[in-house]
Amino acid sequence: MTSWMRICIVGCLVSLFLPRAAEARIYLGIDVLADQGFAPLQGMRVGLLTNPAGVNRDGVSTIDVLNRDPRVNLVALFGPEHGIYGDERANVPIEDRIDPRTNLPVFSLYGRFRRPTPAMLERIDVMVIDLQDLGVRSYTYVSSMRYVMEEIFKAGKKVVILDRPNPIGGLKVCGPPLEERWMSFVGAFRVPYVHGLTIGELATMAKNEPGVLQIPDAVRRAGRLTVVPMRGWRRDMMWPETGLRWIPTSPAIPDLSAAMGYSMTGLGTQLGAFRHGYGTLYPFRLLQHTGRTPEQIAAALTARNIPGLEFKVISFTENGQPRRGVYVLVSDWNALRPTEVSFHMMALAAEWAPNNPFAAASAGQRDLFLKHVGETAWWDEIATRGGQADVRRFVERWTREAQAFQERSRAWWLY
Repeated sequence: MTSWMRICIVGCLVSLFLPRAAEARIYLGIDVLADQGFAPLQGMRVGLLTNPAGVNRDGVSTIDVLNRDPRVNLVALFGPEHGIYGDERANVPIEDRIDPRTNLPVFSLYGRFRRPTPAMLERIDVMVIDLQDLGVRSYTYVSSMRYVMEEIFKAGKKVVILDRPNPIGGLKVCGPPLEERWMSFVGAFRVPYVHGLTIGELATMAKNEPGVLQIPDAVRRAGRLTVVPMRGWRRDMMWPETGLRWIPTSPAIPDLSAAMGYSMTGLGTQLGAFRHGYGTLYPFRLLQHTGRTPEQIAAALTARNIPGLEFKVISFTENGQPRRGVYVLVSDWNALRPTEVSFHMMALAAEWAPNNPFAAASAGQRDLFLKHVGETAWWDEIATRGGQADVRRFVERWTREAQAFQERSRAWWLY
């Protein structure tokens, strides 16, 4: 695929939202905090959990906004997966260090510790969190937020969440729920896989709904949480409508196309021979399968009549080498249930393999799969029935359950 063709595919998606995008004037949580004169932070030693996507509406890093303002006493930085500069690889532990730009200590929450320790928290009075989520349960930044909230509340200190848009909007919910037994760092909230909340709304739910935070209920109730909401954002907004520039949230999510694709294909390559484009020009949007041509993949997925998607065979050059694959194109966002395609991919992976990879999986592979997917009944279905797994029956039930969750979650909506 040429660069021009790629621009056309992405441009067609973005153009669906441009008329209202031109009118949008979004003020992020960090912008609103600055307009408040940083009042929630006055007289406090401030820690900041953030990464490169933590910027204000003008693209200035929240680190710099806080560090440069004389009204804020920023004393420590905390880094999630991929680090404060987003240049660390996935699943690779990160060490504590001194930030050469600010000379502040950087405490890694993706190294020896996933939670801030009492020694780290001795330095601060308030933790500010400014992280861009994708609206998907397994993206680990919301897990870091939950773990930080728990430790901060136990320490009797304060959390301030700077809210940001859900890039796929606040109305789309879908996918399997998370059973309590499979809660982990890639599933810290028992919500549908696509949950339809902003990070500030997730934090509000965690503070107010018993059982979300894994701490004594009295500690939860006494915990001090301030969510600084956005101004100008609406639930029906997709990212292009905000008028904000997309900044990579992690190395595998360089653009909005990948951010949308993560919710669609991220689960479909946990086991089996499918690949979803990670490491190519089209992460989470380019499907390939060992032993199947792109034409065979596209035909098989098209035959499954997945609402809202089309499957286009594309050719492109990468690192001087010709490449081919199937591009997952959104044709109707309103009809789309983003996670659905992943479960059809699993069924095809089982059908096309000499031995069903789900039935042959080790206990460790099964457990990792279920920490992401969340529901044991689906594992039993795909491991037993393979390519004959009844995807639609599960998707329809998950859709009903996700919609019921959305009704309950209205109590925590900020917009």
